[in-house]
Order: sequence, then C-alpha cells, then structure tokens
Amino acid sequence: MVTLIDTHQHFVYPDVAGYGWTDGIPPLADKAFPLERYAELTTGHDVAGTLFMETGVDDADYQAEARHVATLAKQQGSGILGLIASCRPEEDAGFADWLDECDDLGVVGYRRILHVMPDDLSTTATFRKNLRTLGDRGKPFDLCMLPKQLKLGAELAQVCDNTTIILNHCGVPDIAGDGLDPWREGTAALAALPNVYCKLSGLLAYCAPGNATQAAIQPYVDHVLEVFGPSRMVWGSDWPVVELANGLPDWLEVTQSLLGALSTDEAAAIGHRNATKLFGLPAI
Repeated sequence: MVTLIDTHQHFVYPDVAGYGWTDGIPPLADKAFPLERYAELTTGHDVAGTLFMETGVDDADYQAEARHVATLAKQQGSGILGLIASCRPEEDAGFADWLDECDDLGVVGYRRILHVMPDDLSTTATFRKNLRTLGDRGKPFDLCMLPKQLKLGAELAQVCDNTTIILNHCGVPDIAGDGLDPWREGTAALAALPNVYCKLSGLLAYCAPGNATQAAIQPYVDHVLEVFGPSRMVWGSDWPVVELANGLPDWLEVTQSLLGALSTDEAAAIGHRNATKLFGLPAI
C-alpha cells in the first residue's frame, strides 16, 4: 500500500462558516463534515497526514475558517500537517497582513478559487504582483480553473514564474461529457511550464452518475501522467466533495490501484514525497 499525504482535504463546520456553494447539492448541503469523520473514513488506508484545503466558504468567513482549523491542527493526533488558506490576491488592502497572520496559523500554501470568478481577475497587475509575493515567501498557490480557463492559467504561471502553481483536480475535466479536448491541450500547455504541478484529485466527482469508476477516469489520469510525469504530481482526496461519487474509501481504493500500476518510486512521489517537498513538510 502506498503511503499518502492528502493535500486536498476539506472540513465543513456550519457553526464556524457559511458554505453557500453547497446549496442544492443534497450530499453536502446542511451537513457537517468534521475532522473526526475524516479520521474514521481514512483509518486503515495509510494516510500519513493531511493538508487542510480551504473550503470555499462564504467570502466574509475565509479568515475565520483558517483560524478555526489552525486550532484543530494543534489537537493531539489531528493528522493535520498544515493549512492551504484562502487569500485575495486581487486586493492590496490587508493582503500582507493576512499572509503575516497565516505564518502563525501553520499555513503552507494558498488558494483563490477562480473557476467561479470573472476570467479577468487573474489578469490584473495587482493579482499577479501579489501572487509573485507568495513565491517570494516560498508558498505555493493552488490553481482551480475550468478547462476553458486553462490558457489563462498558463499565462498566470508564466508571469509568476517564481511561484509554484498546483493545478487542482487535474484541471477539472468534463469526464461525464467525454471532454478530453480542449482539456488535453490546456493541461499540456501548463505542464510545459516548470513551476506548475498537477493534483490527482476530484476526478470521480466529474463522472456521469453511476459511472464513477477507475475505467472512466483512466484516460485523464494517463494524460496528466504523460505530460506532468510522477515527479510533478501530488495526491488529494477532495473530501467531502468525493461524496458526489462513491465516497472517500472508494477513492482511496482507486488511488491505490492507479498508483500500483507505477514503479515504487513513482507511486511514492505522487503519494507523499512531492508533497513534502512542495509544502516544506517533514519527511515520512
């Protein structure tokens, strides 16, 4: 079994923050997904530690979310190795102050969800300047874009070449719609840039209902393995969004099958070694 570091694990604490994006999604809406439940689901699956990924909370709550999870991370046996916090690179006001606070919260990276924002957000001079600031501070940026936006992602990564960019969910392909193209072109362009990595996560949730299987996602996995290579990929669960497929234990089993087809070194690189390097984590 390949040892895993989960670089994309969410929590949902409705008493801490609002999660308006879950409205109308029955498996997620009006439910809590706490640390204890994640621990139950991963028991016996060789998950050595996690990075909490900001959960796209309502805009007013993103800082409160990070502060809350920072307290959870201090609990004995939490397994939380660090946080990937939300930030607002499009705004200068308060940006540096938030980064300074995050240094004290155990934040090891940042994300600004862009697939729900206007396309021009990442093209502004302020956004790009502040993204370069993350690189200057040695913090990677998780990129969440739709296939139609990946060209913008490549432009951003080129301009911010001092910052490590991690493409979330393999670029969010439309697997249910057999959307290999233009997704393949967009991901290949990103992979051509040495500062861009790919996160193996989220894919089963993009399958057609009842067809969330390894066979359905295999062509997409094969493509990112070809263009990025195992040395520039990390793994994530995307829990609890993975509940839109067959749940976390199923994705963990599929993960072991996918990584089992690789060499021992390649599997370990994706499973945990690349994550320790990118996020400055202790070796396991």
